[in-house]
Amino acid sequence: MKTVLIADDHPLLVEGISSLLRSEFQVLGSASNGRDLVLQAERLRPDLITLDIGMPAMNGIEAATRLKVSCPDSRIVCVTQQNDIEYLLAAFRAGAVGFVAKQDILGELVDAFRTVLQGRTYVTPSLREAYARLVRENSDKLRIVSSPLTPRQREVLQLIAEGKSTKEIAAALSISAKTVEFHRGGIAEILGLSSIADLTRYALHHGITQHR
Repeated sequence: MKTVLIADDHPLLVEGISSLLRSEFQVLGSASNGRDLVLQAERLRPDLITLDIGMPAMNGIEAATRLKVSCPDSRIVCVTQQNDIEYLLAAFRAGAVGFVAKQDILGELVDAFRTVLQGRTYVTPSLREAYARLVRENSDKLRIVSSPLTPRQREVLQLIAEGKSTKEIAAALSISAKTVEFHRGGIAEILGLSSIADLTRYALHHGITQHR
């Protein structure tokens, strides 16, 4: 029986997904934020991971980016309310192979898991036409662009974009305020951006953070 790890910050949804999957998959556990998901996935090595995009501490796109490196054999399926082609593309660039709209999990999630286990990608029906069109056109949007930022800089940038203060970022990452400022300076130098508005736009455009 294939194993699954579920990540979502809504307990009722986690229980709903678990109930839906238990007859065909072994549910190893759940995580309520991206950082906890990465730690659990690296320990449990599940066959499948379902994650939301808009999670606290570390969003699903960033978590998927890390899991692609640390757990390359785990297949990632996004289950999200962000039912938009740009979010789908960001998820696939990060390493996800499936994308399911939350409102459709009852009819889609098991099929999505079966599909990705066969080595294929799964796209929720409402986005299939738009995704297929991009594939036919060989759109630049499908290309994977590597980030010039380090993982720690991406964490700091995510929290900056979410409106956190230097003190709050330091507490969230267990580092000093001085270290936060050091990373912020590095981000500004690399990206050529310094204002919070510009940094937020960059983070949103590159899937480093999402509005909930």
